[in-house]
Amino acid sequence: MRVLGMISGTSHDGIDVAVVDFQLDGTTLHGTVTHHDTVPYSEQLRADLVDALPPGRVTAADICALDTRIGQAFAEAARTALAAAPADVVCTHGQTVYHWVEGTTALGTLQLGQPAWIAEATGLPVVSDLRSADIAAGGQGAPLVPDLDRMLLATETERGLAAGALNLGGISNITVLAPGAEPVAWDIGPANALIDAAVAADLAHPDSFDRDGLLAASGRIVHPLLAALLDEPYYDLAPPKSSGKEIFHAGYVDEVLRRIGARPALNDLVATLTALTVETVARTVEEARLDVLYASGGGVRNPVLLEGITHRLPQVRFHTTDALAAPSDAKEAIAFALLGWKTLHGLPGNVPSCTGADAERVLGRITPGTAPLALPASPAVRPRILVLEGAGA
Repeated sequence: MRVLGMISGTSHDGIDVAVVDFQLDGTTLHGTVTHHDTVPYSEQLRADLVDALPPGRVTAADICALDTRIGQAFAEAARTALAAAPADVVCTHGQTVYHWVEGTTALGTLQLGQPAWIAEATGLPVVSDLRSADIAAGGQGAPLVPDLDRMLLATETERGLAAGALNLGGISNITVLAPGAEPVAWDIGPANALIDAAVAADLAHPDSFDRDGLLAASGRIVHPLLAALLDEPYYDLAPPKSSGKEIFHAGYVDEVLRRIGARPALNDLVATLTALTVETVARTVEEARLDVLYASGGGVRNPVLLEGITHRLPQVRFHTTDALAAPSDAKEAIAFALLGWKTLHGLPGNVPSCTGADAERVLGRITPGTAPLALPASPAVRPRILVLEGAGA
């Protein structure tokens, strides 16, 4: 079965797509990544989306319009991807605009991008709304990528190694896999979210992010600010826990700066925010006592961020997920392709030890395509290992 996975993450800058051709062989699932890409949002759609994110205030009319416009953007991205590599089904995460958490309890989550537009544009069935079932079962609804992580890193844990999968998107999150133990995973804190917000707020700067880490490289860490940022109560919460722009939003840094009475230059601010990500990630990896770490997400393109993490963790063998044939920019899209495959085969996609759910659940809802919906039979034995390869490999 060929599945097109789609997601726009917490950086909300575009849509990551990946087409994966899955073939099951006993307990091993083989996946050939036949296409992957990132399709940017239009400037206007991104601006309107940013305005709708916390702490912005929106109306029901705004949400309705965004649901349609994001759905149409996903539909166009799907159509473009399918012209490069055909698929049998689409699995879309959509765009998270709010994740409702009170204390350590997730009460709801809202992803926009109406799947009917994708089904109409492609004619294919569409799996969507993948987080709600886990929340209804008592979980955080996040993270959902650990299902991919435990299958991709199964050979590492079988060799007796403690392995971690780190995602550096808008929010940093980690999956920890130790031999003989259930996987655990949680959102660490901001990866690129606060850096991007600080750069975007400076109208004199041409980019909305720190391209190639040049700002961080030219700045100096403001240690009183770093200490204040590290004093965030979220970091002390025990997993499972999840977060996003409802905490680490555009006004978060301004609030901390007002508290300490400082206003550093942009490059010093970005250097400090980069150091915040390095430190929160490094502390997490040290506490988990990992032997090997695989990183993915947009943050792997920031050499200052990566060098900072590897310098803080000299005892950890470090790779990007490209070493596993999961391109670091496309890993989350591949993960949602896998979740779509599992949903259509009647298999659970959440990992309760990671999300905090009471039990495993088959995730999502299905929007039929233009043809009658026919679901495949559930396999007699669940796949345990995922082996990826690129097209032509």
